Amino acid sequence: MAEDRPGIAERLAREIEINQGNWLESRMATMAGKFAGIIRVDVKAESADALTSALSALSKEGLNVQIESGETADAELNRYCFEVVGNDRPGIVREVTNALASVGANVIDLNTVIEPASMSGGELFKATIEITLTPEQQMDTVVQALERLSPDLMVDRP
Repeated sequence: MAEDRPGIAERLAREIEINQGNWLESRMATMAGKFAGIIRVDVKAESADALTSALSALSKEGLNVQIESGETADAELNRYCFEVVGNDRPGIVREVTNALASVGANVIDLNTVIEPASMSGGELFKATIEITLTPEQQMDTVVQALERLSPDLMVDRP
């Protein structure tokens, strides 16, 4: 994480390349003047310590880098992407994420925004959500759990 400015992604990419890493995938975003990202890198064991040191040294440039080992996702899981729309209210994100957890859905991407509701003059909550389910779990169960939260909450599956 860092104060947003041009060149952050390039700086990370340079250190990864110099230290024999291969940038596999990433998610990066800016919000409220801050830059944050997650990068998955493949690196040979003999280069891992050098890459870790190089990325950690970026703290001198104002980048707060946290390095962790991770495993690849389970290929047996099914991915689903959908949108949830409803009137905004305090606690709606907790309600939605609680409903997802209650049916065993794992949230892998959650993007939320509040927009003006054209008809009512209020605010509309919109969430684009990507989840994984085991083959035994059904997306219909997820939709039902979400739609039970409130009569105005709609789930749109593309």
